[in-house]
Amino acid sequence: MNYRFLIYISHTYALPIGKPLQKEIRNRGYDVKWFSELEEPKKFFPESGDLLSNIQKVITYEPHIVLTITDVVADFIPGLKVQIFHGFLANKHSFKKGHFRIRGFFDLYCTQGPSTTCTFKEIQENNPHFQVKETGWSKVDPLFQIPEQPRQKPTILISSTFSPKYSWTYHENVVNELERISKTGKYKFLVVLHPKMAAGKIAKIKSLQHADFEYIETPDIIPLFRQTDIMFSDTTSAITEFMLQKKPVVTFKNNKPSSHLIDITDASDIESAIELAFNPSENLVNAIEDYTNFTHPYFDGDSSRRVINACIDFLHEDKTKFKLKPLNLIRRYKIRKLLNYYSLKSNRRMPYIQKD
Repeated sequence: MNYRFLIYISHTYALPIGKPLQKEIRNRGYDVKWFSELEEPKKFFPESGDLLSNIQKVITYEPHIVLTITDVVADFIPGLKVQIFHGFLANKHSFKKGHFRIRGFFDLYCTQGPSTTCTFKEIQENNPHFQVKETGWSKVDPLFQIPEQPRQKPTILISSTFSPKYSWTYHENVVNELERISKTGKYKFLVVLHPKMAAGKIAKIKSLQHADFEYIETPDIIPLFRQTDIMFSDTTSAITEFMLQKKPVVTFKNNKPSSHLIDITDASDIESAIELAFNPSENLVNAIEDYTNFTHPYFDGDSSRRVINACIDFLHEDKTKFKLKPLNLIRRYKIRKLLNYYSLKSNRRMPYIQKD
């Protein structure tokens, strides 16, 4: 059977999550198209044939499987709706509004590891309208395929969430201390900020650039992981992505500090924390190992294959035990308003296709 896949996104940060999936789908000889709710990601599709430009073309395409790298998906689109996730669990929101929020749009959740699989399966017991399969996360597949890059001096990757509540960029003393350390000549700093970061904060960081402090604008930070030794950050899912390399991370006022992080609350401690990261204790090394195994125990770069297998298998699985997805009238109206497409159709029943 020649399956038709749709990769459904909103923001540019979904691109490096979808590309490994696209590669896997094409390697199998299946069809794959993209659709973006927003305009910004469309600039990254020079080959127009990869992108469906409007929702009517999506419906005409009739995908068998919709790989969703955003929080919601248009319920009236045909096909199995699959939640891929756009980040790791970062503890930036409450339980009800965070990673485990069930919005009633998805048939299948492809989870990243035991830390999320266990919770989603517990939620599923009271919400039997979706399935949960642990597959690993497609975005980090290239992390295990890109070789480590040589560097002239110890190199630190600086990242941040865009949330004013958690971002170190909103603390002037932290910005000043990072600038001071960067001018000592001991380290090379590569800085990448979230695309939704306030423009003023980005401009400030860009103004600090010099030979050892480089701001990089990219939708794909995975290659930067292989060019750096440690990370400095705050509360963002990029921390987990980076830590899968078993490299230490220094955080400033992390929302949920734990033994796998070197967390500080005072800007004056940044330099000593960086030194500790470059010379990690045995306890820190063991804590990082335990954390990564619990969060994403897949280091083979093969999660995209597991995702596609899980989708195809579930498409053909008997789903009589599952209930209809909830009505969600308000959310369904909002997605129609966003797309300016007011369809009366809603696919609340899981699709089932009998195997050839």
